Amino acid sequence: MRILVTGSAGFIGFHLSRRLIADGHEVAGVDGMTPYYDVQLKHDRHAVLKQHNGFSEHLLLLEEHDRLAETFSAFRPEAVVHLAAQAGVRYSLENPRAYVDANLVGTFNLLELCREHRPRHLMLASTSSVYGGNPDMPFVETDRTDHPLTLYAATKKATEGMAHAYSHLWGLPTTAFRFFTVYGPWGRPDMALFKFVSATLKGEPIDVYNNGEMKRDFTYIDDLVEALVRLLDAPPPKPGEAAPVPGDSLSPVAPFRSVNIGGGAPTGLLEFIEAIEAATGRSAIRNYLPMQAGDVPATFASADLLGALTGYRPTTSVKTGVEAFVAWYRDHYGV
Repeated sequence: MRILVTGSAGFIGFHLSRRLIADGHEVAGVDGMTPYYDVQLKHDRHAVLKQHNGFSEHLLLLEEHDRLAETFSAFRPEAVVHLAAQAGVRYSLENPRAYVDANLVGTFNLLELCREHRPRHLMLASTSSVYGGNPDMPFVETDRTDHPLTLYAATKKATEGMAHAYSHLWGLPTTAFRFFTVYGPWGRPDMALFKFVSATLKGEPIDVYNNGEMKRDFTYIDDLVEALVRLLDAPPPKPGEAAPVPGDSLSPVAPFRSVNIGGGAPTGLLEFIEAIEAATGRSAIRNYLPMQAGDVPATFASADLLGALTGYRPTTSVKTGVEAFVAWYRDHYGV
């Protein structure tokens, strides 16, 4: 297929694009190369993708409607995977407007173009953060998501709602997938794994929030990509066309569903740090701090719906995943 991937120079978009190209698809990668973190790392990812004939690079912001429209018209995507967004929970406290521009305005432009061009399947990145203050775990797709703790979470909840409306109005098959703490090679420098490995190798302290009393449902990047590839071939049916699977989040009024993509096995933050110490052969200098505003003590995904739809669940252990990241980091940065 011809698949348009937004955020193709991002961590997840890069890995997904590389897998889609390897599977024989043609990928149009759209990215704005925003400076939220090291732009060179984004260009390095695209450089890898541009080695393949199946990839075309389109450098633009989703807020630039006319340029995005030109890309859609020229490429005529049969599927769209929307990963581009202003990411980061903590950064949303510092620069909230970036989230409105990229996540709301940018997604609106994308939805309008999907309405016009009618891809077979729109896949839309959401986040575990939409579960907000929900105390019940594991998080299930049918849980209420009415209590976001940050503007980042609120914008992702809003993009799910916007996409549902377009799915209902225009019959656009749409899957919103909720990520749970994705990590692995080529990861984001603002994420804990990248920060912890970098600091540990340099002998610098790491900040450990909530005094280490945190748990995350870490999801290795290859597992995430496998789940996305399988979901790509499972667009939601229109109401009445097929019976929901057990535990389905399928909308009663639209070909729309939300799906968790998480490991389903939360790991304690201190255990995660120990895996980093083992992989680097260094002891981390720990700076224990209280919980940060907008953070949550734990995340825990139910992967039952993902399994029912695709026959697949993430399986990579934290030990294996951290070792792979450390090996990539040492090679990429020569340390």
